[in-house]
Amino acid sequence: MRVLFAGTPAIAVPCLAALSDMELKGEGVVLAGVLTKADAARRHGRPEPSDVSAAAAKLDADRKERGLPPIVQLKPAKLDGRAREEAAALSPDLLVSFSYGRIFGPRFLALFPLGGVNIHPSLLPKYRGASPIPAAILAGERETGICIQRLAAEMDAGDIIAKDAFTLSGRETALSLGETVSGRAALLLRELLRDGADFASRAAAAKPQEGEAVYCRTIKKEDGLIDWNKSAAEIDAQIRAYTPWPLSFTCRGNDALIILEAEPLEAGASGYAAPVTAPGTVLGTDKSRGILIQTGDGILAVSRLQWRTKKALDWKSFCNGERGFINSNLSL
Repeated sequence: MRVLFAGTPAIAVPCLAALSDMELKGEGVVLAGVLTKADAARRHGRPEPSDVSAAAAKLDADRKERGLPPIVQLKPAKLDGRAREEAAALSPDLLVSFSYGRIFGPRFLALFPLGGVNIHPSLLPKYRGASPIPAAILAGERETGICIQRLAAEMDAGDIIAKDAFTLSGRETALSLGETVSGRAALLLRELLRDGADFASRAAAAKPQEGEAVYCRTIKKEDGLIDWNKSAAEIDAQIRAYTPWPLSFTCRGNDALIILEAEPLEAGASGYAAPVTAPGTVLGTDKSRGILIQTGDGILAVSRLQWRTKKALDWKSFCNGERGFINSNLSL
């Protein structure tokens, strides 16, 4: 079975590596090529390849040693007629997509005799859309997972072919949960494609999504602004959901202060009794938990933070260089 893999960010790299490894081990898969976004300006304005493109180039060295050809990379600016011709030339049977970043039209999907599947990091129909991992953290979910679905005309609405559900600890960040998802997704994909004939039968038995759809939107940089009127639990979830991007920040005057690590302070912890004061007020410190900040409901203990233009610091180092920080208000 010849597979064209479509993906762009780092979360998709383990799935690409799994497909290449399956080909190396003769497990019924041939990696026909990789479809990824075109090189884009990143650091210092220089064009750089996507994470998937860079990973494909690294895999080529191992493939060469095993006598396999380098991975063909397609990087079209859009999925137009030329892109379809380039994809068709690879004679793919199946399209596997994980966070590619573009919608596949019917003419593109018609190139694949076995159709297309999409790997989505949520338990569909929950969190259809662009940010399912942060959405699960923001909602305080105790369980999430991965679905491999048929590609459908409506976004993330395809029938489910395979699913992997797992429990959350409640302390995940988008970064750590993304790493968990990427590894588990590769295992799920490998199991699904291990036998071409079995894949066809499992795809034919795909089940429609059950329940009401919940959608998540694209995250913007300004979403990181902390509203201290929210509860400590809500702000904690925001900080974790927006790590590593866009990060959560507050202000003191004209200076932006990024809160990198924090947790809600349990009521009565260390015998600390918080006064009734305005949300955003820096109350003091707790020697084992950090800087204590009043929220609309409860206290947030901040353990790691940084000014926008300076390096990240633990709370003790930060306080040593910030006289007058205690009793200031971060909502002003």
